[in-house]
Parts: sequence; C-alpha cells; structure tokens
Amino acid sequence: MAHDIVIAQTTSDDEGQATMLARGAVESKLAAGVHIDAPITAFYWWKGKVEAAREWRISYMTTTDRLPALEAWVHEKHSYDVPQWITLPVTGGSEAYLSWVFEETESD
Repeated sequence: MAHDIVIAQTTSDDEGQATMLARGAVESKLAAGVHIDAPITAFYWWKGKVEAAREWRISYMTTTDRLPALEAWVHEKHSYDVPQWITLPVTGGSEAYLSWVFEETESD
C-alpha cells in the first residue's frame, strides 16, 4: 500500500493563495491532508537572473490515482507561470495513516 501514496509539493509567495491551494485540494478530495510550512526563503534562476522570494511550501498527501487530477487542479489555480511541482514516494508509514489517505481521497 505504501507505494500508492505520494507527497506532492508546490510553493507560493502568497500565504492566502497557499491556504486556498491547501483547503481547496482537501475540499475536492484531491488530497487527504495538506501541510503549509512556515515561510521559507527561496533562491532560483528566473529569466536570466537570480531571484529571491519568501514562499510557503505546500505538501499534499494523496494517492497515485488522484495525483494527475491534483496536479491539473494546482496548475489551473496557481498564479505562477511555472509552479514547482514535485512528488515524493511514500515508502512506509503506519497502516492506519496510509489507509486514511486512501479513504479520504476516494472519488465519490
């Protein structure tokens, strides 16, 4: 079961947008739960120069079945031209927690 769970991540430079992206994904059952990390400082190349930004990291707990729909939803709602989108496989965890992720992301 653990291989069917993933953590997907994006970032936002707006706390309100981070909250909307988190809550909306849970309300839509695209993610069982979402964590928003405290502001972080990001440095990155953009259009030929190094940029710095204060961002909030948004981590979605979801299943591989729901991942494509979650990705499409985030890209539709996100304000960035190229939002960060990475996925991390879950290789273990408590059976109760992993079962909860499955139950909460089942499509109606």
